[in-house]
Amino acid sequence: MSRHRITGAALVAGIAGNPVAHSLSPVIHNAWLAAGDMDGVYAPFAPADAAGFEALVAAGRAGLILGLNVTAPFKEQAFALADQATPAARLTASANILTFDAGRVSADSSDGIGLMLGLKEQAPDLTLAGRSVVMLGAGGAARAGSGALIEAGAEVRIVNRSRDRAEALAADLGPSVRVMPAAEALDGAVLVINALSVQPDLDFAAVAPGTVMMDMTYKPLATPFLTAARARGLPTVDGLAMLIGQAAPSFQALFRRPPPPLDLRALLTAHLGEAP
Repeated sequence: MSRHRITGAALVAGIAGNPVAHSLSPVIHNAWLAAGDMDGVYAPFAPADAAGFEALVAAGRAGLILGLNVTAPFKEQAFALADQATPAARLTASANILTFDAGRVSADSSDGIGLMLGLKEQAPDLTLAGRSVVMLGAGGAARAGSGALIEAGAEVRIVNRSRDRAEALAADLGPSVRVMPAAEALDGAVLVINALSVQPDLDFAAVAPGTVMMDMTYKPLATPFLTAARARGLPTVDGLAMLIGQAAPSFQALFRRPPPPLDLRALLTAHLGEAP
């Protein structure tokens, strides 16, 4: 039985990444804690390097932290440090959720869930089964997103500056993933996802009309990638939809109860000073 309790001592969880100051996860989870009248806090942690992240996980093993959301650049290290992992985390060898219980570390990934829920909300007519998707990037979020897309029946085409990293991702995920140059990858694709933290070098004129364009970045909400896509009349999905989609399973895992009902999009767009 878990030694952590929902009542009693204050609960501590958080998000680990570097940089992490931009993250909206503390806004989401602390709002849920307040709405649920829970004595807890969700804090940002910014380990300087892999050794710092390992020390943070050690604090979790010691019972000082309930759990962590994990963002770049620690998602693959998070998976490697875990004692056990869900199928979603094992599929991509990365994790964005670590939970701690009696000295053991469990890894999970809700990035894929968030991506699929974001697509369902903002591109409900998109069909993925048997279709091609372009993933720009090969980091932890790209891994998790690619895994979810494969499960939905899509073929994933990875475009990444470092071909070795892209080839490693493709080798891990199997024959449904191919590494291709951008110009080739766009041909026949129904969805292009930017999983990079910077504006990708993409020829928007080569994107076919009707192709759904998604950016995992949510700050600013209208990224240069999405702004360029909208200027061409392409349908878009913003990163906030993905963030909101992955947040509920994260809260459930970290605090061992479902989150109370809140209009997260209204909360977050107000926080960002953006229109809902």
